[in-house]
Amino acid sequence: MNAATENVLVIRRSLFDELGSFQGLNFEPEKYLKAILSRGSNFYIPRPEAETNPGYKQIIPYALIAFEKTVLHYVRGKKAGEQRLVAKGSIGIGGHMNETDESLFAMDEEAYRAGVEREVSEEVKIETPFEDRIVALLNDDSTEVGRVHLGIVHIFKLKEPQVQKREAMITGLTFLTMQELMARRESLETWSQICVDAIDQLLA
Repeated sequence: MNAATENVLVIRRSLFDELGSFQGLNFEPEKYLKAILSRGSNFYIPRPEAETNPGYKQIIPYALIAFEKTVLHYVRGKKAGEQRLVAKGSIGIGGHMNETDESLFAMDEEAYRAGVEREVSEEVKIETPFEDRIVALLNDDSTEVGRVHLGIVHIFKLKEPQVQKREAMITGLTFLTMQELMARRESLETWSQICVDAIDQLLA
């Protein structure tokens, strides 16, 4: 599906402001999720409009895949859908929720989580049991990309470090320690920088 015909899940910016807008990470996701994932609060609009209209926030699951005290890191290749992020390092797997993810998924958290796991499995193959926890929300109004997105940060805690890539856009898939991530901080996309700066709290 190309961007011209893709419809993506959004909420109104005004709802985010009403719930309590913030910059960076917010570690009280439950305060927001009930409203964001309720019938009528979220809806689909064409992606080109969503990418340019700051009156909307696109809902983006952002899954950090962790094994013990290491986190999966990769680089977005030239085939990445979001051209503004190409060649940036990332520790977040996920993407837009669109109508092909089933329009009904957003009505409750259980169905949303199923949609997230489907999104993640399109990009990587996790070959070990894992637990999925929502640990924070992420907002960055300081960049053009960030102004029109709202991240829901998941931690996928793996039993073993067994992950393979499925997407051509993903290169250099490797588990890194907190120290190694900090050493690469400047090469990371903004959302990953924000997460790396609070990695201890996210993995706690």
